[in-house]
Amino acid sequence: MRSLHDLDVAGKRAFVRADFNVPLEHGRVSDATRIDATLPTLRWLLDRGAALVLASHLGRPKGKRTAELSLRPVADVLSSRLGRPVTLAPDCIGAETEALVAKMNRGDVLLLENLRFHPEEERNEPGFAAQLARLADVYVDDAFGAAHRAHASTAGMVPLVHERAAGLLLAREVEMLSRLMRAPEKPFVAVLGGAKVSDKIGVIEHLLTRVTSFVIGGAMAYTFLRAQGRPVGRSRVEDDKVELARETLTRATQAGVAVLLPLDHLVADKPEAGAATRVVPAADFPPDMLGVDIGPETAKRYAAEIAAAKTVLWNGPMGIFEIDAFSHGTMAIADALAACRGVTVVGGGDSVAALARAGKTDAVTHVSTGGGASLEFLEGRELPGVKVLEG
Repeated sequence: MRSLHDLDVAGKRAFVRADFNVPLEHGRVSDATRIDATLPTLRWLLDRGAALVLASHLGRPKGKRTAELSLRPVADVLSSRLGRPVTLAPDCIGAETEALVAKMNRGDVLLLENLRFHPEEERNEPGFAAQLARLADVYVDDAFGAAHRAHASTAGMVPLVHERAAGLLLAREVEMLSRLMRAPEKPFVAVLGGAKVSDKIGVIEHLLTRVTSFVIGGAMAYTFLRAQGRPVGRSRVEDDKVELARETLTRATQAGVAVLLPLDHLVADKPEAGAATRVVPAADFPPDMLGVDIGPETAKRYAAEIAAAKTVLWNGPMGIFEIDAFSHGTMAIADALAACRGVTVVGGGDSVAALARAGKTDAVTHVSTGGGASLEFLEGRELPGVKVLEG
């Protein structure tokens, strides 16, 4: 990919596709992590005399202008973080927005209104892409979280801007995830959790020739356990994926890759706070209960596997970690990654949230900002927003 260092941005309008798709509460940004993640790129450009035209989507307005999904709260946070005014344009295209861009000087920052207020953005409509391109002298993509989408702002407009490059955040995301694919130092442990085997099967298959072991938790573990003929009570199982799970276990054995599944479980009578719970061995899973977290023996076994690793990837919680009583397994994984001396990469919104909740974000090598994009990258898929920056 072309790098920021390949660009001469002095006195130019740098169109930065950022990922400001942040949570809002009562009209204010409740978590500015994604905003903060792109600040190094914005400051790099400002320090070299660029004027910034920032673009992002927010939420799912379905092609309609929605006051609740305006980027106004993002503009306020950006202004505070950058220490300078950030003007919010009335739209992302149109005569009024073009006039604002035409008047910009070095160091000015203009944030375009929500790209997805226009259905043409997600449809990658050529005319819409051309209107966005008119706002740019150079194009910088720092939105890894949207890199797997072939939208107007991530793909369609890019060939229309002669000078283009990856931002510092996107470049680091690609560098770190590529390291896992190309030459990970062994032992390489992939810790996978979450609800569905179907969400992670592509990652498992693509990593099968690269990892030393898979550590499986979350609801997806129950589908694998069912595939082994083991009891899982009323736990969530993807019945249509049991045979696929069985085939995957067979391929792992043939490849000499260990698949670690829970030795014990925290079970509950219902997946809610205040439910009756107890820890049970895997062989004695009660038929009237459901699994809500890995058990303490499993957490110790998984932590030991991580401690011995030189490369670790974590994607997906070990249980319903949003409920405190069901969070101990996931928190144990966060602690184990923080203590690991190898390269540690965390991706996926729930895993990142759990890491933050444990206060361990700064203790790992890399935290990915793109859940869906990181999964597709790890599946070996080509990301449109990355492909268009190559060459």
